[in-house]
Amino acid sequence: MILYGAMRQILLNQERRTVTDTLSTVVQRLSPVSGDLTIAQVVPRLEGTAASDQASLPAPSESRERIFSDSVIQKLAQADVSVSVFSRDRTNIFQSRDTPITLGKVHGTEVQESHIGDFNGLVGTAPIYSATTSDLIGYVQVTNKLTAFHATMHEITLLIVGLSLAAVLISILIGYILATRFLKPIKLITNAIDVVNEEPESTVRIPALKRNDELGDLVLEFNGMLDRIQRYIDQQSEFVQDVSHELRTPVAILEGHLQLLNRWGKDDPEVLDESLKASLQEITRMKSLIQEMLDLTRADQADVQFPNAVVDVHKTVQQVVADFRMIHPDFTFTLDDDLEKTTFVRMYRNHLEQVMIILMDNAVKYSTNRKEIHVSMAQSSGNGVALAVQDFGEGIAEKDRRRVFNRFYRVDKARSREKGGNGLGLSIAQQLIESYHGQIEVDSALGHGSIFRIDLPTITEAKAKALKAQEEAKQAAAPKSDTTIKSNL
Repeated sequence: MILYGAMRQILLNQERRTVTDTLSTVVQRLSPVSGDLTIAQVVPRLEGTAASDQASLPAPSESRERIFSDSVIQKLAQADVSVSVFSRDRTNIFQSRDTPITLGKVHGTEVQESHIGDFNGLVGTAPIYSATTSDLIGYVQVTNKLTAFHATMHEITLLIVGLSLAAVLISILIGYILATRFLKPIKLITNAIDVVNEEPESTVRIPALKRNDELGDLVLEFNGMLDRIQRYIDQQSEFVQDVSHELRTPVAILEGHLQLLNRWGKDDPEVLDESLKASLQEITRMKSLIQEMLDLTRADQADVQFPNAVVDVHKTVQQVVADFRMIHPDFTFTLDDDLEKTTFVRMYRNHLEQVMIILMDNAVKYSTNRKEIHVSMAQSSGNGVALAVQDFGEGIAEKDRRRVFNRFYRVDKARSREKGGNGLGLSIAQQLIESYHGQIEVDSALGHGSIFRIDLPTITEAKAKALKAQEEAKQAAAPKSDTTIKSNL
């Protein structure tokens, strides 16, 4: 609308200038007359010729056809422009074309819009003063029907309406395309959610979108979430099966000894003593198994439970090695320390101790003749710390190497049971390390021992201090009732 109004005003101003120029030209041509205007004086001057004899004057109808043949008015006048000249007493003495507009009051040169009947255009009026006497000798009136103006505005209106309709249609089309593009992934997500709700173990996934925007990221995150849920479901199912299998043996042993006691143990002290010892041993193993299962379930969320935990790797590893030297004096523990004195990892101290204890305890258990354990710590190639625990014992076969971190997996089930293992230690260690964004791997040769390597990302000392301050502030802000409950537990 603003563009339409601006164009209308520009075209209308051009038409106004045409009318004003026509008025000025007529006044300039007739102002040399000294007396009252007559047709004999008007026609020759408008034609731009010298004064003619009255006898040679054309008839009024003839003059109307010849009036603009060679004059300047020819350039200014158009088909819809009419020029009328009036005498001093307002008598119409010349009119180039018929016009429905009559002469009104004239106060000077004026150009106004007029709407009378079928006429819708501009009307310009001006008085004519004699250049010699300065007396009023007549009037001139120019009317412009604005035929070309109205035709142009009509075309512009049609053009604007057409462009507007085209813009609306294009906008609707673009909106439909964009809506389809944006709603399709959402529809796919909704369908996937419906399938998962009906069948939680479904492997349905949303096809990856070839787009680098929020919806593409949402689809990737959603698929990742479904993968994690599926993994948790599989782990839960596997965990339940493994636990059922592992508990079946000690329960069966307990049941057998209780039946034995029920039959003969009351009267046979030797049977009673043997059964009680075996039952207590199995109960102890079940207790250890249950505790390890609890540790395993908590290991997946270790970084969430301890978001501000920080540990000094150097001090912690040295302490664990010192403890093992005291517990196992028959072993030689070698510590290769190439680590800076202050190396911090974003990890709960007890968890790092637990991982080192699991690895060193396995190293002791599976050592044979050479009772020697090597522990090393150094800066890794990246921004991290590398820990390693090496023994020179039984080693692990290549076929078992990829499965040693599986839950309840034991290379030799008979020997592991004799050594008191449940097959959960390495799985707990892996879950803890990976929960803190680290890595753990094993290299081994059967009959020559194994080496377990750990890689953990380090943080700066300033970052460690900031995290400790946050944890202290969190502990200080914690409600006292929570502390009381925890202490009671």
